Amino acid sequence: MPHAHLRAGWDSVRGAKIRSFWTMLGIIIGVASVITVVGIGEGIKQEIGGQIHHLGQNLITVRPAQLLNGNSAGSNSPDLIPGFSISTPLGIKDINAISHTNGVTASAPLTIVGGAVRGDHGMYRNGFVVGTTSDLPGLLNQSLQYGSFFSSDSYDMNVAVLGQNASNALFNEDVPLGRSFTFHGQQFVVEGIFNQFTTTPLSQQANFNNAIFIPNQVAESLSKNTAPTYEMLARPAAHEKASAVIARLKTALDQVHGGQSGLSVQSGNQDLTASDQILELLTRLIAGVAAISLLVGGIGIMNVMLVSVTERMHEIGIRKAIGATNRQIMSQFIIESGILSLIGGVLGILLAFFADFMLRTFSSLHPAISWQVVVLASAVSLLIGILFGTVPAIKAAYKDPIEALRSE
Repeated sequence: MPHAHLRAGWDSVRGAKIRSFWTMLGIIIGVASVITVVGIGEGIKQEIGGQIHHLGQNLITVRPAQLLNGNSAGSNSPDLIPGFSISTPLGIKDINAISHTNGVTASAPLTIVGGAVRGDHGMYRNGFVVGTTSDLPGLLNQSLQYGSFFSSDSYDMNVAVLGQNASNALFNEDVPLGRSFTFHGQQFVVEGIFNQFTTTPLSQQANFNNAIFIPNQVAESLSKNTAPTYEMLARPAAHEKASAVIARLKTALDQVHGGQSGLSVQSGNQDLTASDQILELLTRLIAGVAAISLLVGGIGIMNVMLVSVTERMHEIGIRKAIGATNRQIMSQFIIESGILSLIGGVLGILLAFFADFMLRTFSSLHPAISWQVVVLASAVSLLIGILFGTVPAIKAAYKDPIEALRSE
């Protein structure tokens, strides 16, 4: 008998294909939206996690607690990287305090120097100049494609290491080692070219492939000690715990600033946790909004099933007259609504995978769709179909057979 109900429900859905499609549309959109949104959130989390793991979970970043948009109204802070500025950069005393803190085995400032850069093909306008130290490649786990990074012996020399985009823009050749460019009226000799950067610790808008790296001492000299240090990177010794070193750094920086530095000191693990929490909240919010369409789809199923019950009242009367029970009538309509929601869920899953493909192909997003989310969305869509199909099923089951037979 359940098989007969299933077949009857399936035949009813097939018999009204267009109506069934419009009935399922809310479920399709809801399932696809939930899976896609959660997949995008999970993909971003994995990307951020991969970047932090690449840099190292024990990498410590020191930066001002409040970062500002470079286009903020009324902001007088330096904006040497488009869309990124800061109210109070780190000073020389901060840099020295960090590098001399017990337990810090390597450190490097990221000092941004403004000014025009001229190469073989004219002015270089799409990049920026970063003053730093010889510890930077090790702190970023970043290797060089050609040449070498400047050493501590070159801190007072006009030498530079380029990101790949900067190298191509300045010289348009594969290995421009030994070539020179002009910055602040002085000649800088290229000593190395980085491999492609996949992540940057400064900001998402600061692409280190566009950067020119020079010794921090030279950067400060060119700017007369006015160049802003946006961030300081540090790594604890192998035997040291990052949390202990962070505590010492906070104490040292507070002493420099008379008790309150206003600087944020965090490890990679803390950055990852903070990012995950923010993304988790955003994903839940947007997924919750998307899930509302599932409820709308359920209401659509209920409305269409109510219309279907009215249209098939004569059929219901005949079935009752030949011995069908209330339970059998109700089962048939619940199964029918369940089939509609299940098919809608499957089509929604297919639409979500298509959206995943399109996002990966035509955008920088890489959604990560998990089977748990797919199963959950399918189960919820089926449950909604059954729940919202119950009201029409009860109406059909308890209809008086004599009145039903009189219906046309």
